[in-house]
Amino acid sequence: MKINQTQSSFVKLLCVALLAVAVSGFAAENNASAEKAATSAAQTWLAAIDQGDYAQSWQQASAFFRSAVTEDKWKTSLETVRKPLGKLTSRKVNKAQSATSLPGAPEGQYVVMQFDTVFANKPSATETVTFMLEKDGQWRAAGYFIN
Repeated sequence: MKINQTQSSFVKLLCVALLAVAVSGFAAENNASAEKAATSAAQTWLAAIDQGDYAQSWQQASAFFRSAVTEDKWKTSLETVRKPLGKLTSRKVNKAQSATSLPGAPEGQYVVMQFDTVFANKPSATETVTFMLEKDGQWRAAGYFIN
């Protein structure tokens, strides 16, 4: 069977399309895996904050985070903002999204997560936590915000 120019072009296009689908599926799988790993690391990190161990949370944060805020400033900020919210009642992941660039941050692999959180003194809060993959392969905190 002889393949003409049109059929040959179609076969090439089909191969490219299949490769694109396979690559996007692989990327989606990698993103899901990264999001799961970062979310798990974030929950562990947040537990230190929930227990009032602000120094430990700073020590376990990314180098980028630690270079942006001193340990004393971090502890003071959490004493001022987080402590008055009271004990954690519940925290549920609302969404997690992978990114490779964020404003004001170096290029890298990030996961930005939003948690629906209930505290004793604030029944409806949103915690936004950004984790980055460091050179040692560990996910560590790069940002934290409570609204």
